Amino acid sequence: MLKRKSSSGFTLLELLVVVAIIGLLVGIVAPRFFGQLGKSETTIAKAQIDALERALDQYRLDTGRYPSTELGLAALINRPPNETKWNGPYLRKEVPLDPWNKPYVYKYPGERGDYDIMSYGRDGQPGGSGEDADITNH
Repeated sequence: MLKRKSSSGFTLLELLVVVAIIGLLVGIVAPRFFGQLGKSETTIAKAQIDALERALDQYRLDTGRYPSTELGLAALINRPPNETKWNGPYLRKEVPLDPWNKPYVYKYPGERGDYDIMSYGRDGQPGGSGEDADITNH
């Protein structure tokens, strides 16, 4: 009688099946994960715009007007020249960049309200859709 020695380990076919299953799972999960990442950046931009609106409203309560487009959002951190009623800084830290590391656009007077604050999204260009869509305070 010959004894057959059993070998432990995986066959090439078993390894290929496991790699194929892992590839399918990554193919299904990765797009959903990266889709959520884009949504979270949009949510962050909206939250930052909301915080900037509150700071601008406090600035207006103290000075009687919103900062000009030329002064921009920097007026929330640094006293503008000849502004005697300024009681800031109105933000705890520097004016944030949007989630795509671009500055927010501020216009006073605004086209849609008293003032406009916007991020041009991932592409940094006006218009677009999805993650490239503009995010505004209106």
